[in-house]
Amino acid sequence: MNKPIRKFVCIALAALALPLTALSASLPLNTPGLDHFDVMVPNVETTTKFYMNVFKTTLHAQPFQGGFRYFILLGPLPENRAVGYLAIGDARGRGTYIGHFCTSVVDWRQNSNAIFDEMKTAFRGAGLGEFPGSTGVGGIFQDPDGIEIQFLPSPDTLVTAAVPSDLVPPQQGLVMPLRVDNVLVQVSSLDKALTYYRLLYGKESSRDDEGRVIFSFANGSRLILEQTHYVYGQAKTHIARIGIRVEPFDKAKVGAAITKLGATMLDAKEAGVLRFRDPDGNVVELVPR
Repeated sequence: MNKPIRKFVCIALAALALPLTALSASLPLNTPGLDHFDVMVPNVETTTKFYMNVFKTTLHAQPFQGGFRYFILLGPLPENRAVGYLAIGDARGRGTYIGHFCTSVVDWRQNSNAIFDEMKTAFRGAGLGEFPGSTGVGGIFQDPDGIEIQFLPSPDTLVTAAVPSDLVPPQQGLVMPLRVDNVLVQVSSLDKALTYYRLLYGKESSRDDEGRVIFSFANGSRLILEQTHYVYGQAKTHIARIGIRVEPFDKAKVGAAITKLGATMLDAKEAGVLRFRDPDGNVVELVPR
C-alpha cells in the first residue's frame, strides 16, 4: 500500500473510532446533581433536634456503630425512597464538620468500576496525581484538598435500614424543605480544583462577581468552588457551607426563631436567602423556592 492510500485509510479508521470512544466515555459524569449531605457532630441527638426544629419534615434513623445515624428528610418519602436528606453522624472525637456531599450517577452500579478506572487515567493525565479509589459505603473519595465526595446510584435513595424515628415529633419545624440546593467548597487552588471538577462534571456554568465558580446541575442544585484566603487561625480547605431549597418563608420571623434555637445569623447577599451558623459551627443557608 503506497503512502497516500495508507494515510487515507488511517485517517478514515480514526474518524470511525471517534464516535465509539465518545459513546464509551463515562466522564464527565451523567449525574442529576447533588442529593444529600453528611454532617459529623459531637452529639447526634442534640444536632438532630435542632434541625428538626428548623425543618418541617420527618425523621428517620439507622443503627450505626453502637448508636444511631439520623436522617432529616428534605421532602416526603416516596415508595421508591428517592428523597434528599441531611445525614447526622457521630464525629467520634474528630471535630465538627460537613463530611461529604453526594452526586448520584446514572447507571452507577453497572459502571462504577469503569468510571473509577477512567478517573484514574484522567487525573493522571491532567497532572493531578494518582487517584487512590474509594472507601466506605458507596463510592466515597477525596478531591486534591481532601474534600469528601460520594457517588451513589441515581436516583439517590434513603438507606433501607433507616426507619421512622420518634426522637422528635414530625412536622414541627419552621420551614418546609424541598431538596438540596447548593454546596460551597473552599479550595487551595481554584485552577487545580477547576481541572479536577471539570473532569467529573464538565464545563462550569458561570462565575459570580466574587470569583467563585459555579457548576449547575439538571436537578437545580449547584456546586460552588471558592479560592480559600488566609484568615488568621482559620485558613483551611473544607466544605464551607450547605444550602437547602425550601418553601417561601418569612425571613425575619424564621431568623428570630432559629436564633432562639442557638444559631447565629450571618449576612447573605442573595435576596430572600437566610444564612446561619448552627450551634455546632456549620454554616447553612435556606434558599426559598
